[in-house]
Amino acid sequence: MKVSENTKPWTDRYTVEHTEIVVETPELRMVRITLAVGESVPWHWHTDVTDRFVCLRGSLCVETRAPRASHDLAPGEECTVAPKTAHSARNAGEDHCRFLVIQGVGPYDYNALGD
Repeated sequence: MKVSENTKPWTDRYTVEHTEIVVETPELRMVRITLAVGESVPWHWHTDVTDRFVCLRGSLCVETRAPRASHDLAPGEECTVAPKTAHSARNAGEDHCRFLVIQGVGPYDYNALGD
């Protein structure tokens, strides 16, 4: 399935080692993201979708605001972030970090904190 760049609205806001859209429908997305040491996905939020993070490799830290929380994930561990909750994800280790983020159910949007 060929995916157009406009389905990756973050590309003009930040860069990470690698992103791959695994599945994309109008109501559901699955993205595999690799973060190099020191990289992060900056603070943002989604209007309608829930993000489910699943750590595949390395150490992933998912932080949220309101409620303020920090989730340190090892391979096989996961956490969920509700719609309208500001969150960030960062590589918390000393090697590459790879994770899946499953986003749904609903239309995807990316709202950088401050937008």
